[in-house]
Amino acid sequence: MKLISVGFGNTVSADRIIAIVTPDSSPIRRIIQEAKDGGSLIDASCGRRTRAVIIADSGHIILSALQSETISHRVASKGGFSDEEEER
Repeated sequence: MKLISVGFGNTVSADRIIAIVTPDSSPIRRIIQEAKDGGSLIDASCGRRTRAVIIADSGHIILSALQSETISHRVASKGGFSDEEEER
């Protein structure tokens, strides 16, 4: 099982990720609100601005303060778990 750092000491299983998207569009904001209402939202942004939304195969929606490109590179990399770019 490969774990991906999504910021601030929080990790997500890379095998469970379906999509990593930006929260800018209305449909994604609607998905976030529905997950919040349904109890399937995981806020890993630690109070910071949400810059990436991770959609898991379990139906959970995970919010991250890291850029979606940063998380995508971590998923694509062999190591997976890295805090080098987290300081941004």
